[in-house]
Formats: sequence, structure tokens, C-alpha cells
Amino acid sequence: MKDYHINIFYSEDDQGYIADIPDLTYCSAFGENPEEALTEVIKAKTAWLESAMKNAIPIPEPKYKPAIYQAAS
Repeated sequence: MKDYHINIFYSEDDQGYIADIPDLTYCSAFGENPEEALTEVIKAKTAWLESAMKNAIPIPEPKYKPAIYQAAS
């Protein structure tokens, strides 16, 4: 099964980790460590998808590929 790519990075401004899902607009989360950021963005993804289904908003297919994978293709 294909799933959405998740980016996790450290933010100096926020003094913590940010996780985001590029294919789902504005779907991101904060954590004190990478594991917490991942846990929180998975919750955000679930809420994002549930809201989209409830409001008949189209759900995008997973398409995002980091540049490193694009170069290898």
C-alpha cells in the first residue's frame, strides 16, 4: 500500500521537531523529539482525512517524492 511521505526536521525557531505531509496541505505537527513529532503528525493526518471525507473534499493521492528519490529514478 502506498502512503504519504512524512518529512521530519529540527526547527531552530520552534526549538523542536516539525513533521509535515507535503501532499496534505497544512498537515503538520510539532514534537519535542522526532518520535513525538511523528506520532502527532499521524494524528493530524487522521484528522485531516476524516475532515476531508466529512466535507466532501477531494483526497489527494500520495505523490510527493524527496529530491534524493527523484534523482535515483
